[in-house]
Amino acid sequence: MKTLSVGIGCRLHSDAADIEAAVRAALGSNAFEQIHTIATIDAKANEAGLLEFCSRHQLPLQLFSREQIAAAPVASPSAAARAHLGVDGVCEPCALLAAAASVRATITQNARLVVRKTTHAGITVAIAAASNSAPGDVAPFHPAPQDQDLR
Repeated sequence: MKTLSVGIGCRLHSDAADIEAAVRAALGSNAFEQIHTIATIDAKANEAGLLEFCSRHQLPLQLFSREQIAAAPVASPSAAARAHLGVDGVCEPCALLAAAASVRATITQNARLVVRKTTHAGITVAIAAASNSAPGDVAPFHPAPQDQDLR
């Protein structure tokens, strides 16, 4: 069952292979096939590596505005995201927004982070699920190893 929303923050010109490696590292014991959607800030709408990754895996890409992201909670604020994009984070709020949208609910009521912000090869990934997912639909949170932190 596709229950996971994956929020991605990436640098300009990030490679699709690096994005895939970052997503797979963040997934931990969750299956890649559980991914429902990929989400990011609208400024990344034409990011070739992200578009290639989504196309390769036939995953929809949901884009959120700075205003939508600013209204969402961020557990791990990022100085880099603040400096470059004007928001406190990208991957966590986008994952939560996409999870809430999947059940047509508000973030605070029906979305939770399954995996907080992880960083791999300069790409940040967070994973969220709708709170009403069945208990066996999502593996418990186990932090993925991080090779760098862009905060």
